[in-house]
Amino acid sequence: MSYILCIETGTTTCSVALGNERGVIGYKDLSDSKAHASQLSILIDELLKSLDFDISSIDAVAVSKGPGSYTGLRIGVSLAKGICYALGKPLLAVESLHSMVYGISEFLHYEEGLKANIYCPMIDARRMEVYTAFFNSKLEPIDDVRALVVEPDSFDEQLKDSRVLFFGDGASKCKSVISNQNAIFIDNFEPSARFMLPLAIKAYKDEIFEDIAYFEPFYLKDFVATQAKNKIIPGS
Repeated sequence: MSYILCIETGTTTCSVALGNERGVIGYKDLSDSKAHASQLSILIDELLKSLDFDISSIDAVAVSKGPGSYTGLRIGVSLAKGICYALGKPLLAVESLHSMVYGISEFLHYEEGLKANIYCPMIDARRMEVYTAFFNSKLEPIDDVRALVVEPDSFDEQLKDSRVLFFGDGASKCKSVISNQNAIFIDNFEPSARFMLPLAIKAYKDEIFEDIAYFEPFYLKDFVATQAKNKIIPGS
């Protein structure tokens, strides 16, 4: 059984979780964008103490690699590297938007009316800017992660043929400018380290380890004020 410590700091949420192949054993979340630096190590310590689990017994550390907050990502990656270096454990990197899709899929088990053809997680990037990507109903990415300035016609091509589910702290920006019956919005969804676990387990089994010395978060900075051009097949 492989135990993985997951760390998510790419948004306003500071979150840690411990889990293995059977699922999440425990987690702690804190929604305060200014608390990451001071509280992350405390959250980890509190989580492990509550589970009576020795940090030396973990098999790997998984960290959200972005896109997201520049400062938040650096805090999470720096601490993850430190733990891996001190314990001689591998470092795993999990794409932030992909882990959000795993999180929203749990929610949808209890909300049949919100089923969609396309999942569109969004991370706030100031003003009307978001980090986003498209995923199909199998939770598979169907386009590249991109930075986007949200405009009224940004998703017209996808919404014409498919129901698109928007969620994350950037989705409220879309909600205020996009009016389409195929657009579905989930309010108050927050990323969590517990959503990272399935992707972290897969990376660990596949031995997709990061170089502790040279790994850097995925900083996505260029924004394009245009609609996405990818053609998505409904139900894909």
